[in-house]
Formats: sequence, structure tokens, C-alpha cells
Amino acid sequence: MRSSGRNSRGSSSGRQNPRGAGSGRDDKQKRTGRPRPEERRYDVGGGPRSDGPKSGGPKSDGPKGGPKAGPKGGPKAGAPKAGGRGRKPSPPARPREYEAQIEERNRARHNKPQIKLPKTFGEQEGERLQKVLARAGMGSRRACEDLIDQARVEVNGKIVTEQGLRVDPEKDEIKVDGLTVATQSYLFFALNKPAGVVSTMEDPDGRQCLGDYVTNRETRLFHVGRLDTETEGIILLTNHGELAHRLTHPRYGVKKTYLAAIQGPLPRDLGKQLKNGIELEDGYARADHFRVVQNTGKNYLVEVTLHEGRKHIVRRMLAEAGFPVDKLVRTSFGPIPLGDQKSGWLRRLTNTEVGMLMREVEL
Repeated sequence: MRSSGRNSRGSSSGRQNPRGAGSGRDDKQKRTGRPRPEERRYDVGGGPRSDGPKSGGPKSDGPKGGPKAGPKGGPKAGAPKAGGRGRKPSPPARPREYEAQIEERNRARHNKPQIKLPKTFGEQEGERLQKVLARAGMGSRRACEDLIDQARVEVNGKIVTEQGLRVDPEKDEIKVDGLTVATQSYLFFALNKPAGVVSTMEDPDGRQCLGDYVTNRETRLFHVGRLDTETEGIILLTNHGELAHRLTHPRYGVKKTYLAAIQGPLPRDLGKQLKNGIELEDGYARADHFRVVQNTGKNYLVEVTLHEGRKHIVRRMLAEAGFPVDKLVRTSFGPIPLGDQKSGWLRRLTNTEVGMLMREVEL
């Protein structure tokens, strides 16, 4: 009876061993190299690992040694691991009221009003002079510092010799080489007005006007003086109201030069007549300068310079002298020449030109 029991147990064990051996070989083939992520086991409690490279790899016996090792392999997910420390219990969740109190304290800390420090501890007033000059287009900051070192810059009538001076662009008068620098957000343009364009920024009748040539509509611009619709040449546009007013005021006598095409022959004293004054219906009109530029047969091209700005003044003077104008072009406005600027082209005045205009009218 005993022998049969042993034989039966041996036979039963003999039937189980082949499957165990076979599964062990399969597991070894599958577990070549590092174990798969689902086969790894970690000790959450921070103690020594219950398995790993030092223990010879994952265990092959027990409920946690199979392919489904991990928290789900044991009888309970929260049970302590064999041979290692138990898991630390997670801290209890904080109530929502406590979280809300923390959030309110954080917001109150960051939403505090800023403390206004005295001027001695805060930022200094004004801007550095070289920064203002660079923004006005006088060059890079380094180049503007060189202008200061060369004693070419003056603020409120005093030459600046030291770097770092702070100025107020809205109040202080800044000059470079004796010319005022436009440090504020002013715009200065020169337009070569074609014939047929009305000298207004807007025209209710839909005719072509000066405003059609200005792309910057965000800033209101003024036209400095006027030109007849059929007269071509330079006309200035700016948003500097005081400069526009002074450039057209008779007190400052800003000169304008025109080229007029007329038919001859011309008397020798025509220039003298114009300079002495031609009587018109609204008073005498006098030219400051007159000369003949070109003569081809009966066709004459003459240059007339005057500081008055009355309507059709050049056409009326020459017509009263007996020489109606065929074509008229204004070639300069004060110190700003038309040059080779093409008809209908708009260009921005340089800082030097703006300074020359301001000096012309004592700004």
C-alpha cells in the first residue's frame, strides 16, 4: 500500500515535471536580457528589493513569480511583499475648504498693490540723450555718443560734453550742429505734386488730392501752403502744426522758387519790373529774384523766387507783365529743393532738412 502511494505520488509528480520544465524553458527564452516591464517588481517602501539583478532575476515559484507579477499577482493589492517592507500608507486627502484657503492666500500675496518708492530709489526722470538722438534718426547710439564727445550736441542752448545726460524730449530743445532735432513723433514729407492734383488732403468732389499720396492715415497731416491745381512741384506735408503755420506766415518770409515756361521775346528790364513790384488787384507783388534759365527761339524758361504766398501769385505777376505762363513748377520750398524727385513721389525729409526748416522759422 505504501509503495503504491509513493508510486502514485511519483507518477503524479512525474506528470507535472515535464510541464514545469517546459514552461521554465519557455520563460527563459522569453526573458532573455532585461525583464519586460510587466515582470518588474519594485519595493515602494524604500527598503531592499525583494528581487532584481542581485537576486538572480524574477522568482520562478509562488504567485508573484509568473508573468503577471506585480500588485495584481498577490492575493491582495495592498498586502506587504514577502521579504521586503510593507507599502507606506498614502497621506489623507486635504479637504476642499483647506485648498480654497491656500488659494486665497496665494492670490492675496501676488495681488498686493505696488509700493511707490521715492524718486531717489526709483527710475530717474527723462531719457538718455544718446537714446533720444538715435530714435530721432541721427544714427546708432554709438554714433550719437561720438556726436556728444565732439561737442556737436546742445540741449537748451548749452553744449553737452558728458555722456549719460537725461533729457525730456517733450520739453527740452535739442540741437545737433546748430540744427534742431525733431525728437517727438512728428512726420515731415516732401511730395512732387503732379499737375491736376488738388492741394487738399480730402476732396468732396472725388478729385485726386494730396491725401491720396499719403499712406499713413493714422496721423493727421497738414499741407504747408498750396499749389495751383495745374502747378507742379514740391509741397510739404507734416503734422507739426506750429512749423506749418510759420512756414506760410509772411513774417518769416520763407522763399519759394518757381520755374515758368513763357513765350518771348523778353525785355531786358523784365527782372527789374518784377523786383520793383507788379500791381495786382489785391496789391503790389514783388519778386526777390529773377533770371532766365533757358532760351530756345521764342520759348523761355525763367526762374522766379519770392516769399509771398498769395493765390496764383507767379502766374498773375507774369501775366500782368505781358507773359502768360504755359507751365509752372515749384522747384524749392525754403531750404528744401525738389532735386531729381519724380512726379508723384513722396519722400520723408531727413533730420538735417527738418532742422534747416526749423531754423528758417526760428523754432
